[in-house]
Amino acid sequence: MHSYEKLLLENKAWAAEKVTEDPDYFNRLAEIQTPEFLWIGCSDSRVPANEITGTKPGEIFVHRNIANMVVNTDTNLLSVLDYAVMHLKVKHVIVCGHYGCGGVKAATTNTDLKLVLNMWLRNIKDVYRIHRDELDALPEGDTRTNRLVELNVQEQVMNLAKTSIIQRAWKERQAPALHGWVYGLKDGIINPVFEMKAGTHIDPLYEFSNL
Repeated sequence: MHSYEKLLLENKAWAAEKVTEDPDYFNRLAEIQTPEFLWIGCSDSRVPANEITGTKPGEIFVHRNIANMVVNTDTNLLSVLDYAVMHLKVKHVIVCGHYGCGGVKAATTNTDLKLVLNMWLRNIKDVYRIHRDELDALPEGDTRTNRLVELNVQEQVMNLAKTSIIQRAWKERQAPALHGWVYGLKDGIINPVFEMKAGTHIDPLYEFSNL
């Protein structure tokens, strides 16, 4: 049996178990999606949003990419954000990184990872540059890298606040709140590191006046 075939068998077993527990389970899910949360997380397979938060299908809207980035030219991320905020009207947007993130570690090196990864990780290098004094004062290794993980989450939350999508929602319905979290692979605990309430003012350079 091929490995992917095992996934299909597991899927059938899972679906059958759900129907046995609750015959109307899939009918309810098919009718409507009303999540309260948008989760922007890392693509790392060890950080599954639903499992680590104990949420069920339909309760959390998920977007994942390498190192949980909010890049202002990423139309994939922005389309997810727009749909979640303007149509699903989520109340909270969570950027969740994780300690020991390979993408963050790679961004601290001078290794040429070829075109696309170099372009993507450049955004994390910018975070390091902004916070260079704090980071350079820390010991090299996990201590410094994990602090960069936290600061990267903070900057991605700030990047959310810079979008017209978030600012328009703040003006129209005073939501969503923005949260920056970091998940610990070694203990399974989420550490909240940053938060922005709806309507928080940022650098005026990034605030839109004609929404």
